[in-house]
Amino acid sequence: MPSMAETAETADTAADKKQTRTAAKLARQIGAFAKQHGGVEGHLAHIGQAGTRIVLVGTDGGWGDLVAPTHAVARLAAEQAGLTLHDEFDGEFAARVRTGPYEWTRMAGIQVGGPANPA
Repeated sequence: MPSMAETAETADTAADKKQTRTAAKLARQIGAFAKQHGGVEGHLAHIGQAGTRIVLVGTDGGWGDLVAPTHAVARLAAEQAGLTLHDEFDGEFAARVRTGPYEWTRMAGIQVGGPANPA
C-alpha cells in the first residue's frame, strides 16, 4: 500500500502532467491564431477563479482570447508559443485591435438600442 507521501507525490505528478498538456494545447491554439493573423502579441489578464485570460492581437488587427486555468499555465503556454507579452493592455497595444460591425453592434446593442442579447 502506498504511503501518504507517495500518494500526494503521484497526485502532484498527475496535476503537473495535466497542466503541461493544457499549456501545450493552448500554445498550439496561439500558434494557429498567429498563422491566421500574420503574427500575434498578447497580454495575460487575471479573471478571478476562472483563471487567466490570454488576450491575443494579431498583426492584422484581428483579436481573440483563450482562458487558462491558472496564471502559471497561461505563462507556460505563452512561452511555448513564443508569444510576445505586454505587461499592460495600454492604449498603444489596444489601438492595434480592429473591430468590425459585429463587435460594434454587440458592444452598443445593450446600451443604445442595438440588437438585444438572445434570451
